Amino acid sequence: MTGGASRMPLQSEGTMQPVLGVERSVTGRRWWDRGACDQQAERTALAISQRHDLPDLAARVLAARGMGLDEVGRFLAPTLRDDLPDPSVLRDMDRGVERLARAVMSGETIGILADYDVDGATSSAVLIRFLNAIGGQTLLHVPDRATEGYGPSTMALAGLRERGASLVVTLDCGTMAFDVLDQAAEGGLDIIVVDHHMAEPELPRAVAVINPNRLDEDRALGDLAAVGVTFLVVVGLNRALRQAGWYRGHPEPNLLDWLDLVALGTVCDVVPLRGLNRTFVSQGLRVLGRRRNVGLRALARVAGLSRRPGAFDLGYVLGPRINAAGRMGESVLGSRLLALEDVEEAERIAGVLDRQNRERKEIETAVMEAACAQVEALGDHCPVLVAAGKDWHQGVIGIVAGRLRERYHRPACVVSIIDGTGKGSGRSVRGFDLGSAIIAARQGGLLVSGGGHAMAAGFSLQAGKIAALREFLTERLADQRGGKPLVPELAIDGLLAPAGARVAVVDAVGRLGPFGSGHPEPRFAITGSRIQRADVVGQGHVRCVVSGEDGSKLKAIAFRAMDSGLGPALLRHSGRAFHLAGHLRRDTWMGRNDVQLSLDDVAAELADRRR
Repeated sequence: MTGGASRMPLQSEGTMQPVLGVERSVTGRRWWDRGACDQQAERTALAISQRHDLPDLAARVLAARGMGLDEVGRFLAPTLRDDLPDPSVLRDMDRGVERLARAVMSGETIGILADYDVDGATSSAVLIRFLNAIGGQTLLHVPDRATEGYGPSTMALAGLRERGASLVVTLDCGTMAFDVLDQAAEGGLDIIVVDHHMAEPELPRAVAVINPNRLDEDRALGDLAAVGVTFLVVVGLNRALRQAGWYRGHPEPNLLDWLDLVALGTVCDVVPLRGLNRTFVSQGLRVLGRRRNVGLRALARVAGLSRRPGAFDLGYVLGPRINAAGRMGESVLGSRLLALEDVEEAERIAGVLDRQNRERKEIETAVMEAACAQVEALGDHCPVLVAAGKDWHQGVIGIVAGRLRERYHRPACVVSIIDGTGKGSGRSVRGFDLGSAIIAARQGGLLVSGGGHAMAAGFSLQAGKIAALREFLTERLADQRGGKPLVPELAIDGLLAPAGARVAVVDAVGRLGPFGSGHPEPRFAITGSRIQRADVVGQGHVRCVVSGEDGSKLKAIAFRAMDSGLGPALLRHSGRAFHLAGHLRRDTWMGRNDVQLSLDDVAAELADRRR
């Protein structure tokens, strides 16, 4: 193979042969074809390529992911005109909008209680910006992660009422706050819940519970992050105020100006980037590129982000710094930064968040080392990892759980124990619904509280029940999979020779973005490669240069590779032939215009594996 793309070996659903015969890579993973193509998909790919002027490789990625020919145009250029639903399709939307409109027009103070993560911060910023723009009165409260925990509390709602709020909107929380909201209602405080977390048959006492994941919803909008639901509330409220004649005396704002916030919250909450979510992010990135939000502009500056931001920058550059407020310091800072107009104050808060993010990284490293020591002591026989430590910082346990999952390719939960009570966060892998397992553990009395979705969950429990939780999750995994072992996997979208990894290919694949959950960035296997040199750079990264059979060269880097078997394998290459798996990215460092492979995994070629 001397150049461009190679056809992925066709697989039937019954056989599912591993890509390139890789049953177990250097990191212990089985490589699988993300979209095993059949002849119909081959024909669809050819038609997509011809109609939309896409290279064969990009067209194959779309066809393999089930994209029909007539869907591609809207997929490549999504618009709100096509995808934005009537907000009234959500239950309680009209009731909630009517109450909000009445509050605005009568001059009531509206309290906003938002979660401390990026989704909560962006949700509050969207609602506050809208209400401020139309002359509304607002108060903001963001619970402290350590002292208040997740969601509304009796003290927080009472505090908002004492400060003058007669109506409170909970954002990204509230669906399960039965007792707290009942007490608030008894005290005469009106509550509107705007949320997206899974609900139970019973709903809390409130004026409205606007949540696409209510059990009586059709779930057509169930993938929305809370900020997406909040934007629909704003659209509905804007319409109600227009119909009531409010804008005859007040300027009507342009709601599209806040799509940068919607995009940020959507990406950072790791909801599937399909349908309306994809449109929000695609359009929001355009708004973000204009850098009109002074808070985001200040945050980009302290982060050294000078390029036009993409979805990756939302999730890995801007998002972690906003999250740092809830994890490490004053939880309200992220929301405040995104909502304010004062440039000087934005610069100050952005600087604080950047410092807190650096502090978070240091604490995260220490907790990660301690958690890894526990995992290594347990050995390979535990299919679900549960690590726990006294006084581990609660602001980093979710991140550490994600890193454990990445390193060991198994579901992972990390628990911080404080005064005999553990607060935990978990991250899962394809094939195990962690959220339903945690809910079952709570319903069975093993947990004090808990919930989540397939890939992530949060919970609390008594410290003495941690071992029992590990056993419960292990049994639940076996039940979900019918006794079949959970095999670590790596998805592959196509094959390339090193000579085929060119800027034009990167640009063509980039047209398929934005990428994220539900539409991951395509990963390619670079075949027939030999590592010419490899060395360690930075904090455990491994940089290398590989060559193809025709002598063509390709740069590659494996981030944090020394934390796993990947780094040592690259350093001990001994001239063997490898298949490499990773994402192709532009390398623009120091004015370059080249391609670099971001390495996820390697496997020796079959001939070398048989030696």
